[in-house]
Amino acid sequence: MKRFDTKVQYLKFRVLSEVTRLAYEDRLLEGITDIPKTIIPGKVPTMRCCVYKERAILTERTKLAMGGDKKNPNIIEVIDIACDECPVGGFEVTESCRGCIAHRCEEACPKGAIVFTHEQKAHIDKDKCIECGRCAKVCPYTAIHRNKRPCENACKVKAISMSEDKTAEIISGKCVQCGACVYQCPFGAIMDKSFILESIDILKKSCGNTEYKVYAIVAPSISSQFTYAKLGQVVTGIKKLGFYSVVEAALGADMVADAESRELYEKGLLTSSCCPAFVKYIEQEFSDLTEHISHNLSPMAALGKYIKSRDEKAKVVFIGPCTAKKAEMRRDEVRPYIDSVLTFEELQALFDGRDIDITQCEEDVLDNASYFGRIFARSGGLSDAVRQGLKENGIEDFEYKPVACDGLEDCRMALLRLRAKKLNGNFIEGMACTGGCISGAGCLTHGEKDKDQVDKYGQEALEKTIKDAISILM
Repeated sequence: MKRFDTKVQYLKFRVLSEVTRLAYEDRLLEGITDIPKTIIPGKVPTMRCCVYKERAILTERTKLAMGGDKKNPNIIEVIDIACDECPVGGFEVTESCRGCIAHRCEEACPKGAIVFTHEQKAHIDKDKCIECGRCAKVCPYTAIHRNKRPCENACKVKAISMSEDKTAEIISGKCVQCGACVYQCPFGAIMDKSFILESIDILKKSCGNTEYKVYAIVAPSISSQFTYAKLGQVVTGIKKLGFYSVVEAALGADMVADAESRELYEKGLLTSSCCPAFVKYIEQEFSDLTEHISHNLSPMAALGKYIKSRDEKAKVVFIGPCTAKKAEMRRDEVRPYIDSVLTFEELQALFDGRDIDITQCEEDVLDNASYFGRIFARSGGLSDAVRQGLKENGIEDFEYKPVACDGLEDCRMALLRLRAKKLNGNFIEGMACTGGCISGAGCLTHGEKDKDQVDKYGQEALEKTIKDAISILM
C-alpha cells in the first residue's frame, strides 16, 4: 500500500520507526550505529555511490530523528554530506547562444562576468557573477537562463543560501520553518528535527500513572491522511499508543473563529494568527504590521490551554502536518500549553515502531467540532469560519472583506498592499503552505484531492454551528 508521496519520505519514516522501536526497548544509544546497518544491511548501495556514504547520511538522519543539534534553534537543518548532487545554480548560458557579435550580455553585465570562448559563445564567470539577471534580459535569443536548486525554488522567503562548499545553508533570521524545502529536496538533504523522543518519554511516563494523562490534539487535515485506513481506526491507534484522549484541533479552530470574528469587529482590520509560519513571516519581514496580528492563540494552543485549565496534570501533544508548529511550541505564549509536537509522518512511524496495524483496529470517533472548525485545514476555510463567526455573534453592521492567501507568495502580495494602504480587504487569512495545512511538510501525502477529503469530513460534523461546538467548553 502507498503511504507516502516519495521515497525520501519513506526513508525518513524508516529511520523514525527504528528510533521509536529502540526507544521503547531502552536501546536508544545503539541507534546511531545500528539504524544505518539495519536499513542498509548489505554492501550494495541502493541510493548513493557507495554503501558507506549511504550509512554516513543515515547516521545524520538518525541524529535529526533523535532531536538534532540542540544548539541550533532552527527546526529545519541541512545534512551537508547529503547535499552534493545539485548543480551550483545561478545564471547559465545554454546551447541557444549563437555567438552573436552584438554582445549585449557583455555590455549589460556590471561586473565583467561575461567572457567568450574561441567560438565567441558567451560564458559566465561564477566568481564574478552577482546574479542580477541583466544579461538574461538583453539576450536576443533568451539563451541565458537562471537555474535554481529545488530548495531555493521552494523557499519563498529567500532563507536558503549556498555555503562556501556549495551546500545549502539556512538563514535562521529569514526561515519561517514552513518546511517547503524539506518536502521539495529530491535527496532528502534537508530535514526537520524530530521531537518524537520527547513524545515517547511523555507516553512512557504516563503508563500506569492514573494521575498523569496525555491528550492528543489532532489537526483536521488528518482527514486527508492515512487513506489506507478509516479515520476511526486512526483514532483507536493513537489511543493504543498510550494517549488518554484524542481531541480535534478543529474544536480549537471553532474557539478561534468565534473570538477572531469579534476581534475583527472591534479592530476593523486583522491578520490571522493560526499559521505560525505566516505569523513568523510578518514578524520578520513586515514588523511594521505586527499590530494587526490577531491576539488570539492558534487553535492548537487555544485548545491546549483549555485542556490544561481543566486538568492540571495533563500533558498535551499536537499531531498535525506542520513543521512550523514545532517552532510555535517554543514560543513563550504557547510553551505552557503544548508539551510536544508530532507530524503525521512521525505518527505513522510511532504506529509501525510499536507494531500497531491500524487497519485491524476498531473504529473510534472524533465528533466534537463543527464543519467550520474542520475546514481550517484548507485554504479559504478560516475566512469562511470567521464569516460564520460574525453571523453567529449577531454582527451585521460590518462589511466583511476577507483576503485568503494561498501560500507565502500570496501572503507577501497581500501584506505589501496592506503596507501601501491599497488592500481591498479587512481580514488576511495567511497560509504559508499552498493549499493550506493539507499541504504541510509533515503530511504523508500532498494533493488537490485532499481538499475534497477535508470538505467531506467537515460535512460529517455533528455540530452544525460554531456555537454548538464550543458550547461544551462553557
